[in-house]
Amino acid sequence: MPRYDILSEDAMAVLERGWRRLLSDIGVEFLHEGALDLFRAAGQRVEDSIVRFDPEWVLECVASAPSEFDLLARNPERTVHLGGRHMVFSPTQGPPFVREGEERREATMADFENLCRLSQTYDQLDTPGGLCCEPGDRPLDSRHLDMLLAVQTLTDKPYMGAVITEGAARDTMRMTDILFGGPNDGAVRVFGVVNANSPMRYDTRMIEAMMVYAAAGQAVIITPFLLMGAMSPASVPGSLVQQTAEALAGLALTQVVRRGAPVVLGSFLSHTDMQSGSPGFGGPESAMGLLCSGQMARRLGVPWRAGGGFLTSSQTADAQAAYEGLNTMLPAFLAGANFIEHSAGWLESGLVACYEKFIVDIEMLRMLQEEFTPLQIDEASLAYGAHQEVGHGGHFLGAAHTLERFRTCFYRPLLSSTENFERWKSKGGRDATERAGEIWREALAAYEPPPLEAGLRAELEEYAAGRRAELGD
Repeated sequence: MPRYDILSEDAMAVLERGWRRLLSDIGVEFLHEGALDLFRAAGQRVEDSIVRFDPEWVLECVASAPSEFDLLARNPERTVHLGGRHMVFSPTQGPPFVREGEERREATMADFENLCRLSQTYDQLDTPGGLCCEPGDRPLDSRHLDMLLAVQTLTDKPYMGAVITEGAARDTMRMTDILFGGPNDGAVRVFGVVNANSPMRYDTRMIEAMMVYAAAGQAVIITPFLLMGAMSPASVPGSLVQQTAEALAGLALTQVVRRGAPVVLGSFLSHTDMQSGSPGFGGPESAMGLLCSGQMARRLGVPWRAGGGFLTSSQTADAQAAYEGLNTMLPAFLAGANFIEHSAGWLESGLVACYEKFIVDIEMLRMLQEEFTPLQIDEASLAYGAHQEVGHGGHFLGAAHTLERFRTCFYRPLLSSTENFERWKSKGGRDATERAGEIWREALAAYEPPPLEAGLRAELEEYAAGRRAELGD
């Protein structure tokens, strides 16, 4: 589909002047001496921990980053392409809690593994990510090893590496080398998601992880996390300018570490409820911000991670969760997002990964992917012969054209019900959330892990066990 541009050339020029002014006059804080030394050597103005950028130099950095690249999977059929007109989807990342039916509880490693299995099961998801929930029953300083093992063994799709510390990023690189059978040969085999500490700051741990991945030629998805009115101005234009400045500053760091390092420009723009102070997701400001962010990213010519996904502030997998989610996912499609996190399971402003919501989102994602598939229009699809056969006032149910196509001619829902009321009632009168609960349990029961050579699994487990011991766990 054509991309949905909503900004005029005049508006784009105003926004560009805005992010240029922020980068050159306000600057961005980097809490890392090594990063500051790199910027200083590149001729940027460094005062204490603040870097004030030459915008033209930043655009040179943008030009040196690849506009498209492949992200490899251990199963070559699962390799994905980032950039251009391609879209990559991952489930929700980061929730410390899970919801299973009526129960809301702290997430565990078993939940993490279940979400990996569901991510492997549904082809609408291209990657499990690497943090589909936060397993609170594993030690904080070594749980990244358990999560890496899970995404490497329970799925054969591309995965996200750890960014919590420099050491965790290096563990990711070592375990990725093991999985792929040797040191990196120039391919992009893992990605990390790095968030700015908005407003206008990158903290030490994020910078260290970013530098590890960039130095190794691996992809970094740089994402300012902005809640308008709290971490950015209480206006969409002001927040768009800040978002662009923060993301470009991070991109510039990857390029001074290694010219040509793959990078994805991220956006995550929502609002703060000015009555409660709570974050709000799924509102019109988010949709507007997504459409603008996509247009700005296309102008810069780098892959774009949308701050969309099926985001919602709802506490349950209800109608609010569905309509708010669609209001942030559909604009991401229309704006041409290349990478979309939080595509399944997000609930309660990102605090909760919900099993039932996971299935609701998969159903909506299946429908959107179908809608955005080009429509085939040819002589056969016009079905002139069917009109000749049926004539006036007849029906097409038994026509040859229908009988040839009825199995595949229309979308077959995973979750939605089209039963009449009596049949629906006789089968228990279950709503979508209840049906979703049955579907995810059946999917887990039918799950089969992708093949992995036994010696390779043993080597990964041995490395993780050794690192846990070094970390004191």
